[in-house]
Amino acid sequence: MKQLRNTRQRQLVLAAVRARRDHPSADQIYLDVRAVDGRISRGTVYRNLSILEESGEILHVKVPTADRYDNRLDLHYHLLCMGCGAVKDVELPYHRELDRELAEKTGYFIARHRTVFEGFCPECRRRK
Repeated sequence: MKQLRNTRQRQLVLAAVRARRDHPSADQIYLDVRAVDGRISRGTVYRNLSILEESGEILHVKVPTADRYDNRLDLHYHLLCMGCGAVKDVELPYHRELDRELAEKTGYFIARHRTVFEGFCPECRRRK
């Protein structure tokens, strides 16, 4: 694989992801970076998010509403609020036995599983 330079723009994108705990979308990260560097393009932010995800520096969280990004790299689950779209980390232990069980049943090598629980956060539940 080609060695990539650690550019100023990539560092700005990484800092923007690390500064947030709300699993921001690419557009939210773009706005944060744009506030620091008004010349950075949306394409540059998206390209650098992809590079950072591929290099393992951030986690790409795929949810129905929009792709989100996470600076927490350990194996963990997520909650998606179907009302407001908030994404939160779930503080439950990761169940490696599911990976092993599926590997045994299918013959696949299972690297990990990703689980997103969907429901309504307490604030959205109060509003209903």
